[in-house]
Amino acid sequence: MTNWIDISQPFTNDIAHWPGVQPFQFKLSATMRQTGSVNIGEIAGCVHTGTHVDAPFHFNNDAKTIEQMDINRYIGEAIVLDVTGTDQINAAYVKPLLEAKSVSRILLKTSLPNNPKRFPNSIPFLDPDLIPLLAAKGVKLLGVDMPSVDPLDSKELAVHHALHEHDIYILENIMLDNVAPGHYELIALPLAIPGADGSPVRAVIKPIE
Repeated sequence: MTNWIDISQPFTNDIAHWPGVQPFQFKLSATMRQTGSVNIGEIAGCVHTGTHVDAPFHFNNDAKTIEQMDINRYIGEAIVLDVTGTDQINAAYVKPLLEAKSVSRILLKTSLPNNPKRFPNSIPFLDPDLIPLLAAKGVKLLGVDMPSVDPLDSKELAVHHALHEHDIYILENIMLDNVAPGHYELIALPLAIPGADGSPVRAVIKPIE
């Protein structure tokens, strides 16, 4: 029996977070000694910390919030593509990797070392010209092992908008350092948080034999 592989960043209290947002924190607000029966934990932080999905409302006031997203997009067959050979991830580079492949979910394994406790200074560049290619191939979800599909200092968020325009969902900050390219089953379900612009996920994959 093939086991599921966890590709999520663990939510430790020193997990990296976007500059300027509230750091993630978990603590026991009450202990068994205090309550006489149970421990009670509480969490705080930004929904874009760690492994998460973006809702279009994150960058478009008139778009869907996370509870309105189709949960079927976050479950199903996915391909892990190795793009560690370049920091300029564009259509010309990715197209040969997709020849004769048809899949609705793609997870990009980039050259960025995945360190959940360190927010990177820079990340590989995802060229917006890649998005029409993915859409033509029938892709409905794009996952990346980076905090964002756009440059960290971007205000235009060209890739976010291009993905939304082509109805491709966004999964960010997955961990693929120890994952081989190939076909997998993916589960990366968001929480149902009405009005939210994103959600943490527990992303897992299982090789398709």
